[in-house]
Order: sequence, then C-alpha cells, then structure tokens
Amino acid sequence: MRYVDKKVAPARFQSWLDLASEEWQPTYADLQNPQKHDVHESLLTEQGWTCCYCGQSIAFDNSHIEHFRPQETHKDLDLAYTNFLASCGRKFEATTPSHCGHAKENQFDEQQHLSPLDPTCEARFFYTLDGQICVSNPEDANAKYMAQLLKLDITFLRNRRGKAVQSVFDEEFLATVSNESLKKLIQDFRTPDSDGEFLNLGHVLARFAEQQLK
Repeated sequence: MRYVDKKVAPARFQSWLDLASEEWQPTYADLQNPQKHDVHESLLTEQGWTCCYCGQSIAFDNSHIEHFRPQETHKDLDLAYTNFLASCGRKFEATTPSHCGHAKENQFDEQQHLSPLDPTCEARFFYTLDGQICVSNPEDANAKYMAQLLKLDITFLRNRRGKAVQSVFDEEFLATVSNESLKKLIQDFRTPDSDGEFLNLGHVLARFAEQQLK
C-alpha cells in the first residue's frame, strides 16, 4: 500500500455537486464527462500516476475510480472526493489475477481497515528481496486484513516487486552501501519526476532502502 496525500476536489466536479437542489440530488451514476474525467485525472495526478494499493504505474486506460468505502454499503460517500482513489485495472475489466480494487470490491471492515490516506500506511509493511510483502508488526491486524483483502501478496505482484527490488539491490550492493547512499535513494524513490509521476513501485523500493538503514 502506498500513501496518498489527498488534495481538494477538481473545480468542475465541485461546481457540478453544487448544482444539487431539492429537485435534483446528484448520484455517482449521474457523473459523466467532463467532470468524471476531471476526477479520474485528479486522482491519478495526486497519486503520481501509481495505484493507491500496489503502487504500480497506471494511466487512464488501465485504472478506475475506486470507492475506498464501498458504494453498496456507504451510499452517503457515493460522491465524496475524499473516498475516491485510483486503483489499477479498468472499471469493468477485472485484473487477472484479481488484486487491489477489483479484489476488494464491496468487502470492507470499518474496524480493521487501513487507508492509503493514513501517513503511517507504508511503514506498516516491509518487503523481502524476492518481493514478498509482510506486516511490520505481527500484531497489526489492520495491515494484515488489508494485505489479504487486496491480495497484495499474490505471485503476480510478488514477482513484479521482486524484479523491481533486485534491479536496484543486489547482494554486492547491499554489502557495501552506506546510509548516506540509502537516504539519497529513498529521497529519489519518493520524489516524482518532472511529469509528476512516481517510479513504478517506487514506494516499495523506498521501503526496502529504509529497511537497510543501519
């Protein structure tokens, strides 16, 4: 899971919401372009064009607007921008194998959830050299629940993380790298490029580097 620094709702979307009256109350089903496109673009931008859950690079054509608290059980948050995230996989084309937003669907436990909006969410997991995701604290039931709910440790994602980690950190590098170099890598992995895009799985690489600090 990667941390998302939530911004304000896009202007055209907010103006559309402000049209609500006694005669008309907007619903998510009513949301169309250009306002819907603005929302999707805003989510992608604030997430650095990466999935809020797995951290893989995403764009318009391979992502969807995700309701963190499901529409089916939280109708009051149907149009709440604070409840919107961008998850990998198109809306009606499930990721194969299923993971992230498509795996979560309408499942949600208010007592056990961990949100990408929580600044502590990234530190509550660690990663192995082969890409396995583990909870930092074995007693952290919320982190365990979300990892299972989102299927973050399926072989498909584990292999992708392992490939990314091993492309940067090999045994020789790990044996000789200094804290100063690790801190520089962490900063680089957590900084978007000139187009506002984070590196694919950059938060995983940053966490792995943090784990090597002595």
